[in-house]
Amino acid sequence: MINADLLARCSNAGAPSGFEAPVRRIIRDELQSCCSSISRMPSGNLICRSGAGGPAVALLAHMDEVGFMVQSITADGFLLLVPIGGWWNHTLPSQRVIVHTRDGRRIPGQLGTKPPHLLPESQRHQVMPTEALCVDLGASCADEVRALGIRTGCAVTPDVSLQPLAVEHRWMGKAFDNRAGVYCMIEAMKRLAAEQLPLDLLGIGTVQEEVGTRGARALEVQPELAVILEGPPADDTYGQSSTARQGELGRGVQVRLYDPTHITPPALADLVLRLAEEQNIPCRPAVRRTGGTDAAASYPNWHGVPAIVLGVPVRYIHSHNGILDDRDLAACIDLSCALLRHVAAHGLAELFED
Repeated sequence: MINADLLARCSNAGAPSGFEAPVRRIIRDELQSCCSSISRMPSGNLICRSGAGGPAVALLAHMDEVGFMVQSITADGFLLLVPIGGWWNHTLPSQRVIVHTRDGRRIPGQLGTKPPHLLPESQRHQVMPTEALCVDLGASCADEVRALGIRTGCAVTPDVSLQPLAVEHRWMGKAFDNRAGVYCMIEAMKRLAAEQLPLDLLGIGTVQEEVGTRGARALEVQPELAVILEGPPADDTYGQSSTARQGELGRGVQVRLYDPTHITPPALADLVLRLAEEQNIPCRPAVRRTGGTDAAASYPNWHGVPAIVLGVPVRYIHSHNGILDDRDLAACIDLSCALLRHVAAHGLAELFED
């Protein structure tokens, strides 16, 4: 059963890279009753620990989303921006945004640009670069903007709230990359902590993944096994070949075997896929030509410990609105728990046998 309230709080939180505090608070509030310690590290990473003894196993989910930062305020009251993370600029003009002031105010605005009627014919069909966009708050001068508490350096995020779609199990909202992973980490931690397995169980929220996996590379603990929970792009959007689909809504958790930043150890991949088959957990193996996740930190930052990425496929990531299927959330949680139960019962030795 989907915890719709938790998914909404995760998705709706405004927390681009470097501004992860709202998501840290959600994780802390949800896990404080089942974890023996929760620590906010100097990097901004959040380490939630449950249990003691046994292998140190980590469930990691990056807390940040793509967003913007206010670069400057023009004399006539517009905000100029720099992107935080990778946006596809086709999707940006006319979208609603929230400017987050340092004193906690949420100021609504719209991403604006010069209208096509005033552009030369040669520019009307070009993608607008970020420097050609602004945030329009309805202000007339810089003093009006500053009176709202907005300054250079304020974070800007999409103005989107989670909503169920008319098709059962489908949800539309923002920041599923990676609030889908955060949701799964929280729910898996609750389930596993209640079982009191012989594990040193670590639930970790990392920072600044969208700008270079910085939090994972500065991780303050050393796991012996890392399970990275993610919200990767789905392959079943309009115009994509059906023969190349490795992540489809409603078809289960994506088990990533390869991307340019990480190769899953074959023994770990085989184990996860076998557990999924034995326990009837829907999943799809994936070999990706592009992309990367916090698993990239396994070499060299975590001394090459076994790491695997389990992903909830999301349509239209890195845009204002994504779509996911809550059955894939359930599959991701189930497979994460199945793997860690197996490790609790059998240890990690099989992952290092040739």
